[in-house]
Amino acid sequence: MRITTLSRYIRRLPRPEAFVPLQSRAFHSDVITRDSKGKPIKYKIPQSYDPYGPRPPPSDKIVQLAERIAALSEEERGHIMPALSERLKLPKLQPISTEGMDLGSDSDAAGAKVEEKKAEKTAFDVKLEKFDAAAKIKVIKEVRAFTNLGLKEAKDLVEKVPTVLKQGVTKEEANTIIEKIKAAGGVAVME
Repeated sequence: MRITTLSRYIRRLPRPEAFVPLQSRAFHSDVITRDSKGKPIKYKIPQSYDPYGPRPPPSDKIVQLAERIAALSEEERGHIMPALSERLKLPKLQPISTEGMDLGSDSDAAGAKVEEKKAEKTAFDVKLEKFDAAAKIKVIKEVRAFTNLGLKEAKDLVEKVPTVLKQGVTKEEANTIIEKIKAAGGVAVME
């Protein structure tokens, strides 16, 4: 009983205007309503934005200098910037390294570099191509020696010819494995 009377009392208390939610502002009488059939306001947008405002026209001295520069040959115009930077003691620009960045225009050259890197493999797979039927036991023994497989697993692996015997080995390891299998009577290749 007491809670319901207390809640009724709180609802009847006058509230200050500072606590009025923002959503109720649209219902106030001082807000101007828009005409739904009215045309939108068109603003004049300048061709180029200048944050500093309109600039005064260049002086006659600057105009004459621009005309003299335009009259120079291309070779002479190429010497203007180095001479000005030396005269005004401007710091020299450091070249920016683009290594590792994907630049659209140099994509053909970058693609060639990637292909060169892919060609230089460091990990190889040894694949058993075929073996003599008489040398099957010797080949199984060699496969067991470098793969650490049991007799049954090595036999099953050899009988699935052509099959990959070992993956991710260095070139030297792959060559020694190929030589051992060749000595045992099998033919192995490096991929």
